[in-house]
Amino acid sequence: MDAVTLCECFARDGLQHESALVPTATKRALVERFAALGFRRVEATSYSNPKVVPQFADASELLRSLERKAGVHYKATCANVRAVERALADLDAGFGANEISLLASASEAHSQKNLNRSRGEQWQNIEQMARAAKDRFRLIGTVSVAFGCPFEGKVDPAVVVADYEKFRSLGVEHVAVGDTIGTATPAAVKAMFARIKGGTPIAHFHDTRGTGLVNYVAAYEAGVRWFDSAFGGVGGHPAKVKYGGGHTGNVCTEDLVNLFESMGIATGVDLDGLLATAELCEQALGRELYGRVTRSGLNPLLSAR
Repeated sequence: MDAVTLCECFARDGLQHESALVPTATKRALVERFAALGFRRVEATSYSNPKVVPQFADASELLRSLERKAGVHYKATCANVRAVERALADLDAGFGANEISLLASASEAHSQKNLNRSRGEQWQNIEQMARAAKDRFRLIGTVSVAFGCPFEGKVDPAVVVADYEKFRSLGVEHVAVGDTIGTATPAAVKAMFARIKGGTPIAHFHDTRGTGLVNYVAAYEAGVRWFDSAFGGVGGHPAKVKYGGGHTGNVCTEDLVNLFESMGIATGVDLDGLLATAELCEQALGRELYGRVTRSGLNPLLSAR
């Protein structure tokens, strides 16, 4: 079976949900550990406004201190042109990210709530950001609430496909399709990715209702080979931007790796270090997280392969 490319999102998508601040040295140790485990993409930080998302006030400090592994893309999220300018300044200084992400919402209400802009205004913003990036980074587009919106309910798949194609028209070849609130089903996932043509689609699903793993299998069966996840299933909306309830986190990395490897799908991740890293993530946040295999251990049949 075809191998997959996983992006580890704990250090950015996971930490934005935390109200307590994690020390920069701890973030650095985790990001370096993720790269050492074999993740070829690590979402390291965000150039967010520190007044809104104080968890990332140390973005430049973290990137400056980070020891890099060859062949790994370290991603930083950018919300506007000012954020891209910060990313470029760090890159010119010799320590910037080599991948940045650009975000669109598939619904008007979510765009207004999450980004404080209309969809039209956000697409103008994205166009300006893509131009400002000057081909210095690998660009990752993200279409949020692609399978359902917490404010509007159903989302027209045609809107998601149009957003995907709009990203590609701007030279963004890698585009994540986000199940932001965990409303997708395997049938909806297969139908969505069947409509998406070209580029490199990325599945970015949250496990709000326990459907994340089956939806990732559906995405794999639909031809997707790039997946986002976060150790311990952490993540969700920023701590100061509230919507939805219950568990809002990403699909759990250690559970996803265990499942793919059990299916004979190579992840490139060091299984020997996987659970120890999950435990480090729990120590960093000071609580037990959501990984099943962190408690039970990896599938014992893996050792017999």
